[in-house]
Amino acid sequence: MSDPYETTEQHLERLLRRALNSFDLPDWTVERLGTALAHSSSLHSSHHSSVLHRETYRHTYLLSDGTHFTLWELVHGGPRGGRDPQSWTEPDLRHHELYDEESDAQIAAARLTGGFGDVPVFGDDGPQGDLEVLTALMSAPPVPLPRMYAPDNSADHARRVLRRAENSDGPGEETARLLRAAFAHHITQVFGRQCQVDGRDAGFTLYEHAFLLLDGSETSLWEVEHTATPDGRHMCEVYGDEDTARRAMESRTRIC
Repeated sequence: MSDPYETTEQHLERLLRRALNSFDLPDWTVERLGTALAHSSSLHSSHHSSVLHRETYRHTYLLSDGTHFTLWELVHGGPRGGRDPQSWTEPDLRHHELYDEESDAQIAAARLTGGFGDVPVFGDDGPQGDLEVLTALMSAPPVPLPRMYAPDNSADHARRVLRRAENSDGPGEETARLLRAAFAHHITQVFGRQCQVDGRDAGFTLYEHAFLLLDGSETSLWEVEHTATPDGRHMCEVYGDEDTARRAMESRTRIC
């Protein structure tokens, strides 16, 4: 995992260079890490199956001001790397992602395992199977558990959710401005399915990012993670309400 002769500066540069989402890290995070004096890396969790190899690493840095900072690295390889399971562990076929919040790393891991890989595959039975997929996508979610809001740099979390959205019809500047007043948030996975889209496996996961604002009001962003893309890559879309998010998932089952 690491070179014993590698300096902390070289270690951090290597992590940032290979991460697919390093641009998504806040500028202040990168600036703080630039003052790191020492580091320690350890395996936090792992998942290995016939369709997925996933590992989460914890990288802890000692900063020049005496404080500690942790980066969470998600490393994974799956079917997109080839049909031969032995090839999924080859370094050039492994994908790396970095997160500065453990909760974000957990969501990303769930997207790969519990969100996509550990649920039944729908859509294998022709038109009837496709109808079942569409019905599931549009069905009402179960009654949610009470929200447990956590004050954890929530305004920046909202900014990053909006920033990684790839859809053009998502929340606009008014929503972004409103969420600057967020001081606590709660993340819930409300939907997860794997199905067939144009003859290919595709996974859909829907998350609600609920925010508590300074005036006591609440608002939510609805994030759709899916692999219904021509090359099978993960795509993130963000919407301002649940109905719009579910309609977007429905449309993705028909149009790739």
